[in-house]
Amino acid sequence: MAKVLSVQEFLNKANNNPIFDVRSPAEFAEGHLHNARNLPLFSNEERAKVGTLYKQKGKQEAVLKGLDIVGPKMSSFAKEAQKQAQNGPLLVHCWRGGMRSESMAWLFEQLGIECYLLEGGYKAYRQYLKSQMAEPAKIYIIGGMTGSGKTEILHALKAAGEQIIDLEGLANHKGSAFGSFGQEPQPPNELFENQVGESWLKLDKSKPVWIEDESKSIGRNWIPEELFQQMRQAPVIKLNLPQEYRVNRLVEDYATFSKKYLIEAIEKIRKRLGGQHANAAIKAIEEDCHAEAVRISLKYYDKTYQFGLSKRNLIQIHELNLPDNNAENNAEKIIAFTKSL
Repeated sequence: MAKVLSVQEFLNKANNNPIFDVRSPAEFAEGHLHNARNLPLFSNEERAKVGTLYKQKGKQEAVLKGLDIVGPKMSSFAKEAQKQAQNGPLLVHCWRGGMRSESMAWLFEQLGIECYLLEGGYKAYRQYLKSQMAEPAKIYIIGGMTGSGKTEILHALKAAGEQIIDLEGLANHKGSAFGSFGQEPQPPNELFENQVGESWLKLDKSKPVWIEDESKSIGRNWIPEELFQQMRQAPVIKLNLPQEYRVNRLVEDYATFSKKYLIEAIEKIRKRLGGQHANAAIKAIEEDCHAEAVRISLKYYDKTYQFGLSKRNLIQIHELNLPDNNAENNAEKIIAFTKSL
């Protein structure tokens, strides 16, 4: 009989062994464990049929229907398991650690394959991630106005041996009306939360963790509440750079995109920017005066950031003036600055 592992034990084994997620393709697409393979016992349509039968006629009828569906697939399941189990045991889970994963593990073990099941299934994994993100850590927030190079500095900190979580990288979004430019499609929110949670599990909580200042949402993804609350209580290192460095960075980042996309982004913030400023920014874009368009847009973004910062505990905000946008030098300055706090 397959051994049942706690979430932590399961994740430890997942570092070196294949995971089979036997939920439906739709469930898997919404969110899954890192490196898990989807080997669905039922297709989306089949799962719906079995579920409906369970509600209407009870468990026995549903199980019999499930057997009718799964029977012809068992050979293909077995072959895939044999292929993946050549170097060791298999890890198997479903939604709650119930019949789907247990039946698949039974099949694999008939082939002589060692199997491990996830106690409580994917649901328990999700709960575990949330509980871990609620555990206190020594977080530092990299803050500063739009164009301050926070993401680049974050990665310079990583290169210097510091621990980071790149929320924008995981969300495939830079967090503004222009944030989707040049990015891959954003992941479903559940998958984003899983990626953030698994990044959190890899951290040494006795050492500092650096995270870029973010609002609750990054595009269509939402930062897990447990982590967001910690971020809101953490010290903020507010970077102050001369505006021209910020303008030059934003021109370099966005001026290569089509005027159509840039104007559409301005339209998204028209109401908050104000009609007159929005029209002026659009006119500047049309005339290839990208620096002017950036300066106009920064009036909105700077005001918005300052307002958000005013809602924080002012004692936790530490301002650091930087002379230029050299990420490596600035990362060194930030590390030294936080040690002096």
